[in-house]
Amino acid sequence: MWPDGGVDPDPAVQARRCWEIALTAVEELGGTAADVIRTRQFVVDPADGEAVGAVHGEFFREVQPASTMVVVRALLDPRWKVEVELDAVLA
Repeated sequence: MWPDGGVDPDPAVQARRCWEIALTAVEELGGTAADVIRTRQFVVDPADGEAVGAVHGEFFREVQPASTMVVVRALLDPRWKVEVELDAVLA
């Protein structure tokens, strides 16, 4: 979701925005993507898995955290096609 409340319908754009938000939170705590040890991606449509996974690779190619992608029936907002979570260990 963008600051104005808008949601791009493209699942790759949504995934990129989700990871930007999640990694900004890690950075605000003094960490980086290298501190991420596990990620989870939730997609509504299995057909979006490849595009969403490719975006994950853009952010975590060097880190390679344990990762799970789950197909879910729905997300809170019907415009959302993807949601993400991460676990990070900060010193």
